[in-house]
Parts: sequence; C-alpha cells; structure tokens
Amino acid sequence: MRTEPGQRAQHMVICGDDGLAHRLALELDAVCGEIVTVVLPSGSDEYGAGVAALHRDPDSPVELFVSARPDERTLRAAGVERAAALALTYRDDQVNMTAALLARTLNPSVRLVVRMFDRERGRHLERLLDRAAGLCDDAAQDTSTTVLSDADTAVPELVAAAAVGHGHTLQVEGKVFRGVVRPAGTPPHATDLATLAVLSGAHQDDPASQDSAETPGEDGTQLLPDTQTAYHGQFTHGRLMLEEVVHHTPEPAARTRGRHLRGWLRARLAHLPWRVLLSHQLASVYGALAAFVVALSTATALFADEHPWWKNLYLPLLDIFTMGDPATEESVARRVLQLIAGFVGLAVLPLVVAATMNATEAFRTASASHPPDDDVNGHIVLVGLGMVGTRVLARLRSTGHQVVAIERDPQARGISLARELGIPLVLEDAAAPGVLELARVGASRSLLVLTRDDGQNLDIVMAVRETNPDVRVVMRLYDDDFAATVQRTLRASYPEALTRSRSVSALAAPSFAAAMMGRHVLGVMPVERGSLLFTCVDVAGHPELEGRSVHEAFRENEWRVLAVGAAAGPVPSSAMDTLTGLGPDRPGFDWRPGQGRVLRAGDRVVLATTRRGLDILMTGVRPHPAGRRG
Repeated sequence: MRTEPGQRAQHMVICGDDGLAHRLALELDAVCGEIVTVVLPSGSDEYGAGVAALHRDPDSPVELFVSARPDERTLRAAGVERAAALALTYRDDQVNMTAALLARTLNPSVRLVVRMFDRERGRHLERLLDRAAGLCDDAAQDTSTTVLSDADTAVPELVAAAAVGHGHTLQVEGKVFRGVVRPAGTPPHATDLATLAVLSGAHQDDPASQDSAETPGEDGTQLLPDTQTAYHGQFTHGRLMLEEVVHHTPEPAARTRGRHLRGWLRARLAHLPWRVLLSHQLASVYGALAAFVVALSTATALFADEHPWWKNLYLPLLDIFTMGDPATEESVARRVLQLIAGFVGLAVLPLVVAATMNATEAFRTASASHPPDDDVNGHIVLVGLGMVGTRVLARLRSTGHQVVAIERDPQARGISLARELGIPLVLEDAAAPGVLELARVGASRSLLVLTRDDGQNLDIVMAVRETNPDVRVVMRLYDDDFAATVQRTLRASYPEALTRSRSVSALAAPSFAAAMMGRHVLGVMPVERGSLLFTCVDVAGHPELEGRSVHEAFRENEWRVLAVGAAAGPVPSSAMDTLTGLGPDRPGFDWRPGQGRVLRAGDRVVLATTRRGLDILMTGVRPHPAGRRG
C-alpha cells in the first residue's frame, strides 16, 4: 500500500511543468530503491497523465503530486525535507530560483539540480547554494548544486547527429570521446577504446533508437559484453565503440576574431544588394521629383528675372524643400513659381521620404542575408537561430564544421553570432519556395532543423526529403512521442536516408537524471531503451573494484573500467567542472590500462555502467529485476 510522499525515507523529487519533468520521471523510473515524487501543476494534461500511468504501475517507484506552484507547503508535502535529490525543471528561471533557495532552507543536505536558461544567473545561484550547503554539519552528504540548461545538454547530441549521423559525445579532462557504430565485419580502429555494446540487426545504424522490443531477444543489443561476445559479434553485428576524438587545437582567440572580421567585411562588400536601391518604386518617385525640378527651372528661366543657369535650378530646389526666403521683393512670376514649387514639395516630399525609407529598410534586410557561394558544398544547413540553434552554431564552428544558417527573424539571438563568425546567412522563411535551394541544401552533408514550431520543422523536412532523399536530416521536435513517431515514419518511407528526430527534453533528461544521482556521473549515452552511464569513482571503499585487476573488476552487462588515474583530495565545488565533475587538479587518466593492472585504494576510475550496475556499485544492493530497463 502506498504512503503519502512526505512519509517516505530518502527519495527523489521532481518539480516541473513541461515535458522535461515527465521525461526525467521516465529516466529515474529505471533506478530501483528510490521513490520518485513528481510535482506537476495538473494531473490531467499530457504530462500529468503520463506520470499518473507510471504511478498506477505497481512495479514503478513514481508518485504524482499535483500542485500549482512549488511553495513551502508543496515542497514539504512532496518530502523534500528527507529527499536525497530535488530537480526543479520549471520553464521560469525565477520560479526555479525561489524554489531552490526554499528547498536548501528546508533540507541543507538535499542534492539540487536546477534548470536555468540564463547561464550567468545559473552560475551565481550554483555558488550561492553550494555555499549554503557547506554550512551543513553532515559532511558525508552530497549537497552539491548543479545548474543545467536543457538547451546546453541537448546541443552535443544534436551536433553529433548532424556531423556524423550518430555518436554521443563525452568530455573528460579536455578530451572528447564519442560512441560510434562499427558495421559488422569492420576491423578495429586505432582510436577505439572499448566495446560498449553489440547491436541488434535493427539498430546497427542508430543505437539510440527506441522502437525495438523492450527486452532484446537472442539477437538483441547486449550492453557491455564480455571479450568473447564482442569478438564473435564483430563478424555478424554492428558494435558501439567508445572512440577518442582527435580534434584540432583552436587558434588564439584574437587571431580567430581578426580573421572572421576580415572575412565578414569582404563578404559583406561583395554581397551588398545594391540593386535594391534601384527599385521601380524609388526610381519612379525620384524621377517625378526630377521632372518637377526641370519644369520649374525652365519656367523660372523663361518668366522670372534673368539669373545664371545654375540659379534657375537652385532656386526651385530651395522652394520645393521650403528652404528659400519669400520672394516678396521679386517679380510676380517669381512669386507665383515659388508658390507652385511649395505645393509640389507638399505633394512630392512625403512620397520621397516613404520611398527612401522603404528602400533603406529593404537594403538593410537584404544586406543581412549572405547566401553561400555557388561552390559551397559538404556543409551543414542549420535552420533556426534561437537559443538552441545559437549554441549548436557555436559548437559546430568550434569543431571546424562549415555551416550555412537560415533564420526568418532578423532579431533572433543567433544573428549577431552568425555575422561575427562570417557564417553564410539566409534571412528568409525556410519553408518558402527556393530558400533551401538558396542555402544549397542539395550539396550539403546534413540538414539540422531547430525552429520552435514542430509543424514547420516537419514541413521543411518533408520538402527536403521529396527533393533530396539522400541528405542526412536531424530535426528538433518538442513532443517526445511525436518525435519517435515521425522518425519511424520517415525511416520507413526513406529507408536509405538517415533521419533523426530529437526531442530536446528527451536529450536533456539523461543529464538531469545523472546530476540527480551525483556528480560522479559524467554523461549518459542512450542505447535503444537502455542507457550507458559514464561515472568517475574513487576505488577506495568499493569491494567490487579495490584489490581487483581491471579484467577482474569487469561485470558483464553492468560495468567496465575504461580509464584509471590517481585519486585526489576533495575538490571545492567552485573549482569543479560541472560538465565533467572533475577539478582542474585531478591527475590525468590512462585510457588504455592493462587488463592485469590492479586497482588500489589510491586510484580513481572512469566506468561505463548500466543503470543497474551503477545502482549496485553505489549502494551495494542489487535491484529487483521487475520493471528495470537499464
């Protein structure tokens, strides 16, 4: 029989109002021994119904608590005072900040994971809450605060999908690693570090796909296989390998900025749309003004006092622009012509001003666009320069990829970055005819669609698939179930093409779940319906590791030692890298340790684990087999 949330012992609490909270509940559903209380503003909407379904499952530890806002009464009722971890995933930064400060007061030892869109504000909040946690008497508790942005956590997966078609990135000590699929019969590569999985036949191209049976059969995916299984499987199945990415060392920032600026200036001058200033409207208005000036100049020369020819032209212009003195002392003809010129000015000048402003705005808008040259190929077309698109653009450029951007809003946050980097930019609606062709999508290596409109994203992808079925396509879809359905449909319609539909909440949820389980989790790699977690653990105190060789410490389908290094003392929260969980003074890891190397108490290891394996390793308790999907 279920008890009230507040009566539970230590457990996990999630407070949110969108798909991230629901997806995070699904992620934590596979972690046994911990009650997961999910606080949502409604139990009847799409996300509330999904959590309620988990709550009705007798094998699920998930409970639903409905409350409009995370005030003190709600947090107490959800059991935050005795919770091991609390995730605050509301879309409003202010709501998350207020709830985090309140939760730290109610439970100084709770592990906090806070969703923040504003990076700078998030860093300040993280330091503040960690300082408050340092006042807690129980030093053994993990009282860390981790501030995450769902956009930032999703960016590496989106970039990997667009750049290589598959592969999930992991960063440790400045080194970058990724999971890469080796097809059946492919010999080992020099950069391969370990076999993470032997893949089922249905998922050799996409280990992150989830449209398989929940429990793999005889030919299903095997996570962390033993050496014999991995060896024999390489001839008949694809393998998911951990590969070290050797990347180019970036140039000094000043030199890079200077090169980008010079390239941007040359490109701007070469592509300025001067023809906009010769528009039919502008030519008509200025032509009419010129005709009036000529007519009045001729009349002045014929009927007014005799003047030099230049004065016959100059005086009508002054009159039209109401800049001349009244001709009270001059002839009647001159005074009449001045009145006529004034009326002409009243009629024509508003048209001149309006046409000039329209041409200037059209010139400015057209100047902002900088389509790629006709010889550009092998690039990545990025549609959408909002928050996610801007960070994807920065990551793609930092890794040396050639990018062409499309954005319909000239005020989008990524426009200034694209100009600064000298990125070819098309300021048009990507769904409009001819826009994708202008970005040379047919010659591109992949298309990355990241607008906030799911319908528009799907329209763009379907249009591209009809004209170029071979281009690699990655699209962002907000709804997780919709994303899975779209991916299955497109893959069935275009079996030879590589199509990835990604929900940002689905991509971000593993990182939030990892943070809730502690900073020792470096990253999460989805593999079908399971996940591999990469953790950094001190060997001391773990009988499954201490005193054993690397080979003996291996547990099939549970964990594998990837790297060994020397342990260091505690690292202050302010000095710790929130992405990797490592401090700057940590000694380096040996990523190719000998299988006979014995793990000592002074060692620290990087492990690849299943969620079941991590639970065993951290708690020493083997989970109940029912309902576990890791």
